[in-house]
Amino acid sequence: MTCSSTQPLTAARPRHDSPTTLLVIAKEPLPGHVKTRLTPPFTPEQAAALAEAALADTLDAVRRAPARRRILVLDGTPGRWLSPGIDVVPQTTGSLDERLAAAFAACTDGPALLIGMDTPQLTPHLIAPALAPAAWHGCDAWFGPAEDGGFWALGLAAPDPALVRGVPMSTAHTGALQRARLTSAGLLVHDLPRLRDVDTAPDAVAAAAAAPASRFAALLARFVS
Repeated sequence: MTCSSTQPLTAARPRHDSPTTLLVIAKEPLPGHVKTRLTPPFTPEQAAALAEAALADTLDAVRRAPARRRILVLDGTPGRWLSPGIDVVPQTTGSLDERLAAAFAACTDGPALLIGMDTPQLTPHLIAPALAPAAWHGCDAWFGPAEDGGFWALGLAAPDPALVRGVPMSTAHTGALQRARLTSAGLLVHDLPRLRDVDTAPDAVAAAAAAPASRFAALLARFVS
């Protein structure tokens, strides 16, 4: 585990009044490596810049949310978008379900909430229920459904990689299948708000409209003006 020493995204000091570890799973925002479905209408360089803005917005929200620890599970190398207070661990190789399972497997000392880098409209308020001191009283899992049929957040009181491994990812039924995996295991699941992932240009426009003050929205406005 490493810790970044670059300049903070904001002056807000991280809060620690939560029993839960916050995990962000992300790819380094490199052209041709991220957000390829934004191309076209955007160039690979623009798509990567939008991905970087979304990641920076996400990490900013994570810094301002109450959490016991904040960990970026990264495919690639940290860049200027990373701020102090967020540890970095490398992603494992393999399919997405294997990488998510490995991220949870590393959390052996308490509950964990995993989110992605595709929702720049994320705010501390949206994930607050899963990070509250009483978040796990009468609750075994938190689930954040996505508009495209996937999920943007998954929290586990007892992180168990078997609850994720083998779930088909990146389909219109991924969210339903993942939630069914949780309930079939006898877990009591609470839901977070439904959000829209940024995969396509219409997604980008919708996410920017939901977060007009975000870095993502400002950059998208420059690209479409």
